[in-house]
Formats: sequence, C-alpha cells, structure tokens
Amino acid sequence: MIRVLIVEDEPRIAAAHRSYVDRVPGFTAVAVAHTGREALRAAGRAPIDLVLMDIGLPDMSGLEVTAALARSRPRPDVIAITSARDLDMVRAAVAHGVALYLLKPFTFAAFRDKLERYREFRTTLDAGASAVTQHDIDRAFGALRATDPKGTAPKGIAPHTLAEVSRALRAADGGLSATETGRAVGVSRVTAWRYLERLAEDGVVDRHTDYGGTGRPRVRYVWRR
Repeated sequence: MIRVLIVEDEPRIAAAHRSYVDRVPGFTAVAVAHTGREALRAAGRAPIDLVLMDIGLPDMSGLEVTAALARSRPRPDVIAITSARDLDMVRAAVAHGVALYLLKPFTFAAFRDKLERYREFRTTLDAGASAVTQHDIDRAFGALRATDPKGTAPKGIAPHTLAEVSRALRAADGGLSATETGRAVGVSRVTAWRYLERLAEDGVVDRHTDYGGTGRPRVRYVWRR
C-alpha cells in the first residue's frame, strides 16, 4: 500500500483529494496537512511514500516543503497539485524533484491517471532492489511521462472546454449561472451546466442557489478562492 500525505490549505479541497486517493486501489491517505509546517510534522511522525503537494501554502511555498522533505530518509516522492501555471514555477518544481504536475481544476480520471502512473513507476523501480538496468530506468521514467492517446477526461468532457469554463469562473467574483457561462464560453446552457457540475464534483466550484424572484431557483457556480 502506498502511503499518501495530502498538503492542501483549503479544507474542502483537501477532503476531496482524500476521497479521491481512497478510490484508487493501492493508495491510502494517512495524513492531511493545511500548512507547510504541518506537512513537515506529519512526515516526521510516520513514513510517507507520496506527497500530493499544493504549491501555494499560507506559511511557506510548497517547493520549500518539497526541498525539506528531500532530506528525509526514506525520501517521499512528490506530485504537485496546484493552479500555478507559469513556466518558471513549473521549471522550479522540476528542479526540486517533483515527479508529476497536475493542474487544478482536474477530473477524477486525470487524478487517477497520475496516481496509476506513479504506482507503475514504483513497481518498475522495486525499492528492495540493490541495482537496476538501463531498461528498468527507461521503463520507469516512461511510465511517468507517458500520455494516454485517448485522454484522461471522461466521455463528453473536452479538456479545452473545461479550461475555458474554469477561466470564466475564476474571472467572475460573484460566480456564474449555466446560462451566463454558456454565453461567456460560446457553448449551450446544457453543455455549460455539464462542465460546471463536473467542476463542482471535483471540489473546485461551489453551488449557490438563488431563491429570490419568481420562477425556478437559479444555481450560481462560484470558484473556490
């Protein structure tokens, strides 16, 4: 069983990540930390195999935490789960030894794909082995870097449209309805609703129901800050 530490400052998103981990066979979430210092204390209390690391923590950078964890023995591996998209941050993450990088928002399918790649990587490089061949190394790193030609999004969910809907929501402080989202992105209300519901299920969007006025209540979707 691969022991996972979740580092995420937003409690609701951390809870969503924990539920995701528990849905992937071979993984178990052993601790949750909401700050960098909590993460270091959790890693010191019990062995950790994998850290799901948010970069933007309230007390220190997730990359600082990653650097500190690199001095642990055994050293845990790190998957960055973050909304940080700038190229310098991605390069810094690679330089700090981050194994994989998963951008928020994401679907459960994308999350599961990252964990399954990591599991294959660990299986290929058996921790009990004293030496490996070039073939073993190439196969292990190939598992981390491989791409699924069919994509990781569920049927009916296009990554580009999901990104456009996410961008529109992040720019709207008061949130958007399905109709407003459809107009902003250029899709139908029903299509916008499907993507909004996906984001809500993934824990990055809140639903707010407006009962004011006449007619049916209107649901607004608000990006979690």
